[in-house]
Amino acid sequence: MKQVSIFLVAIIIAALFTVGCSNNNSTPAVTLKDKAANFDINAIKKIIQEKNSQFTKAHVSGDHAIIDTMFTEDARSFPPNADAVVGRAAIATLTAEYIKFGVKEFREETTAIYGYADYLIDEGNYFMRYGKDSTIENGKYINVWKNTGNDWKIYSNIWNTSMPVIPVK
Repeated sequence: MKQVSIFLVAIIIAALFTVGCSNNNSTPAVTLKDKAANFDINAIKKIIQEKNSQFTKAHVSGDHAIIDTMFTEDARSFPPNADAVVGRAAIATLTAEYIKFGVKEFREETTAIYGYADYLIDEGNYFMRYGKDSTIENGKYINVWKNTGNDWKIYSNIWNTSMPVIPVK
């Protein structure tokens, strides 16, 4: 019985070794160096800036559908003074709560974009005016954009105010 067990273990190890060492030439390996060589950060910056414009306009117009589709399914959002919100559906609920305040004006100004073919970091400042009292809020944000293969989507974002929120009456 012990000889059969040793024999089976030897066959399994040989099979794993053979599979692990086999070379499948049907699809060439793409290295990080290859991705970097084909990556045009300036072209992607234009795409991200357009997406930021869509994002802010959708908050003002109250268009949940546009905002919701801008996040990956597994996205994470870190709103100020609150716990992290995980997943597109949960972020959609958070977005609906913010839109209820009545966003009258919203702008983002990118100060830096860096990264490579899979993920980008978008840093910047924002200005928002919302609510019955036209509260003004200035702050900063970081968005992590993920290349989903056919589009760039927000994978993670965080924002917070840079000054006290000021109700304007």
